[in-house]
Amino acid sequence: MNNVTSSTDFGALGVPADLVAILADRGITTPSPIQAATLPDSLRGRDVLGRGRTGSGKTYAFLLPLVARLAGGRRAAAKSPRALIVAPTRELVGQIEQALAPLAASAGLTTQTVFGGVGQGPQVNGLRRGTDIVLACPGRLEDLIQQGHCSLGSVQVTVLDEADHMADLGFLPAVKRLLDATPRGSQRMLFSATLDNAIDVLVKRYLSDPAVHEADSAQSPVSTMDHHVLHLGGRDQRLPVLIDLASAPGRTVVFTRTKHGAKALARQLNKSGVPAVDLHGNLSQGARTRNMDAFHSGKASTLVATDIAARGIHVDDVALVVHADPPTEHKAYLHRSGRTARAGAAGTVVTLMTDEQVRDVRALTRAAGIKPQTTKVDGAGHPLLADLAPGDRVLVPGGYVGEQPAGNQGGGNGGQGGGNGGGRRSGGGGRRRSGGGGQGGASAQAGQGGRGGRGAQGGRSQGQSAGSGSGGGGTGNGGGRNRRRGSGAGAAAGSGSNRNHSAASFSGRR
Repeated sequence: MNNVTSSTDFGALGVPADLVAILADRGITTPSPIQAATLPDSLRGRDVLGRGRTGSGKTYAFLLPLVARLAGGRRAAAKSPRALIVAPTRELVGQIEQALAPLAASAGLTTQTVFGGVGQGPQVNGLRRGTDIVLACPGRLEDLIQQGHCSLGSVQVTVLDEADHMADLGFLPAVKRLLDATPRGSQRMLFSATLDNAIDVLVKRYLSDPAVHEADSAQSPVSTMDHHVLHLGGRDQRLPVLIDLASAPGRTVVFTRTKHGAKALARQLNKSGVPAVDLHGNLSQGARTRNMDAFHSGKASTLVATDIAARGIHVDDVALVVHADPPTEHKAYLHRSGRTARAGAAGTVVTLMTDEQVRDVRALTRAAGIKPQTTKVDGAGHPLLADLAPGDRVLVPGGYVGEQPAGNQGGGNGGQGGGNGGGRRSGGGGRRRSGGGGQGGASAQAGQGGRGGRGAQGGRSQGQSAGSGSGGGGTGNGGGRNRRRGSGAGAAAGSGSNRNHSAASFSGRR
């Protein structure tokens, strides 16, 4: 295993000049240790196993050789990508896509993301048109392959990013099936923050004589990251201390153990005047994207997240990471903490600890190779808090008020289900019961026609849908689904109807 701590310029490593120029435009001129270690081998087409901590620059370490390999080649055939990047979370796929976009554009390459939580239609269409690089989470990609929408038989380069996290999430069986579907002898690169037995199985089975490099290993100390443990006098001090830390200038990421805890804490912080958004597995993809956009833009200064999202968050200038709930194992601690002190920047990591957590936190930091400064804190007035998060505290009444997505509010004839049809999703029609066949409201913004109200006559059938966008009529007297026997001239204002019914008169059986 090669350990590399020094670096030279990208051109000297063999990176094509046009890609070097794109990096320079983004202020990236000096390779990180993991990039300097792996690029000479990966650019020559060798299989590579690279280990480096979160934030060490692994993404460009595999994107640069991938784009260089595909540039100037034949166009991808329908449903047959030429390269595959597999990552454990939607957020991480999105972050990789952002880094890849300018590189791919310069080489004339097309890309397609594939992950769950959103409709598969656009993904299927992108694959059908032919795409050079697919960036995917394992589950949705397997689904599309099984449906005949994608084949991996033409893949020339496969990348597994955050392989250890995929193992932690139980994705390895799916990952193995995906690798089995790629051609033997194609280039494969595996990057991970830690290398345990599960990863070793992948290496032995799928990598051929790999070049193995380690740079910034998971347990090597980060000189620009300060670690602190705040020993709270009681659980009731947790929220006041978090409010004080998060109301200081700069971006803060707070980690909780559960999805419910992340949602509840974000709500408490907003109620207390700290603009906050949450990020966890229960959110739809649209909500996750909106919340991350708010955090990126600075509209929300605090992000409350669960471990599942830890490796998909890349936001510049995160000054403070707070473990509101200490993680259960050291790898989670390292990856959570990696949201700050990235690419040489300074950062502070704070763990909140109660009396009953002392033994677990000590074992956790020992396993992580961290020696934090532990301080007993008696509340939000402790002077250390100002040192950890310097600057004037600013509270905003109401915290962060998120923007409603287009067409997310119910129409004029309903609220959240009262009156003649309440709001439901994008495009307004009501779904709740109304006194006698409610009208699906017209969305105030462009959206899809929604469902008609559930009326006394004929189940869900007597409302009218009046969406103002490209969607079809909802569950009303025209252009919808589940209409019962009855009369009706449907009045769908969209350009099509839902569930294979036309927006026209309808009577008869369902």
